[in-house]
Amino acid sequence: MTNPVQQIEMFPVTQMTKKSSAKRVSIVSLKMVRESTILYPERSIRSPQDAARLLRPLLQNEDREHFLVVCLDTKNNVNSITTCHIGSLNASIVHPRECFKTAILSNAASIICAHNHPSGNAAPSQEDIQITSRLKEAGELLGIDLLDHLIIAGDNFCSLKEGGHI
Repeated sequence: MTNPVQQIEMFPVTQMTKKSSAKRVSIVSLKMVRESTILYPERSIRSPQDAARLLRPLLQNEDREHFLVVCLDTKNNVNSITTCHIGSLNASIVHPRECFKTAILSNAASIICAHNHPSGNAAPSQEDIQITSRLKEAGELLGIDLLDHLIIAGDNFCSLKEGGHI
């Protein structure tokens, strides 16, 4: 039995004025794969402190910057956590497209972003503030709210929402 997709002719040969080679187009599906799980007794995130308590074990001992995205449902229950990017000692190149990919796939109503500062200084850099602004704008376009962006530095953390940057 032949594949019906292969039988579709978009442009009959008689209508083509120029010779051109056909291009094979991939038909794809996307899946999220659970890599591991963690137990989060509080179930929902109600404050930056809740988010920091959830994310600190994942970020505080890393020797390079790791940028995480926490996807939340409409009741602020955590759907998933994904590592969006792993950078260098003091930098991480983050793009909104990558941050919202998992949020879209997990039907998230909102996200919280977080990254670590291996230096131990939780103060946001100008780049941290700029990416937060870009993520907020992208989220508004997509209908997925950016609730906060946390910087974890050892036992300390900084909330960019509490700092007035969101």
